[in-house]
Amino acid sequence: MTQPAIAEGLSTWSPEHGLTPGQAQGGRLLVADSWLVRDGRVRGFDRHRERFLRSCGECGAPPLGRVVDFWTDMTAALPRTGEWFPRVELASGSLELRLLLRPAPPLGAEVRVWAAGQPDPRTVPRRKGPDLDALARVRGRASGAQADEAVLIAPSGLVLEAANSSLLWWEDDTLCLPPPRLPVLPGVTTALVLERAARTGVRVAHRERSLADLDGREVWLVNALHGIRPVAAWTGRPMTAGRAVRAPQWRKWLDGIMEPLPET
Repeated sequence: MTQPAIAEGLSTWSPEHGLTPGQAQGGRLLVADSWLVRDGRVRGFDRHRERFLRSCGECGAPPLGRVVDFWTDMTAALPRTGEWFPRVELASGSLELRLLLRPAPPLGAEVRVWAAGQPDPRTVPRRKGPDLDALARVRGRASGAQADEAVLIAPSGLVLEAANSSLLWWEDDTLCLPPPRLPVLPGVTTALVLERAARTGVRVAHRERSLADLDGREVWLVNALHGIRPVAAWTGRPMTAGRAVRAPQWRKWLDGIMEPLPET
């Protein structure tokens, strides 16, 4: 890997000095967003930008122009070789804008999911950032159950999403996901998948389902790091993972739509 324009780890941003390595001054995260960078290429980068700017605006954060300037500097600083998983942040208190530059962890082609059904611990489910610590604890419990991820459920028992991924599944030839009225994060990768479904004539439906309703179905966990991961096994309850019939083709397509980072 060649050296990125900034050091690995946390950098804070100011209009005067740009990004500089340093300790965080702010507290809890108000907003966070992250994505996979592979040799300077990213999926849906504009969508991540839009989501981050919109989320910062919801927080009464720095003026829009300042957040845009941060994004420009951040984009220029990202490395163009190697695999990375950067995270942009807005911190509470100081309203500090930051970049956490991290090497990408190993990527998975499939996933084992804890099907115990975790009550949703999030306080702001439609904005990424404030609940990352709570979701990390859920994933920690999943790890104790020999799983990589856990499914969050509403008080009604309806499935919502996984701790760090959107949840999609197939019912015959229909691609399904929870209704948008439920508290789910607007996933960038899910939006790309739904866009392709519309373009190729695949039927999409929003359906209310319990975990038991997913038994035997092809289920995907979808996020910006791993892309599409079909569920290979369920733990914590007697459920069968459906065969991943459609996942290979969709994974190949998703890998193929990575685009070069914009030059600023």
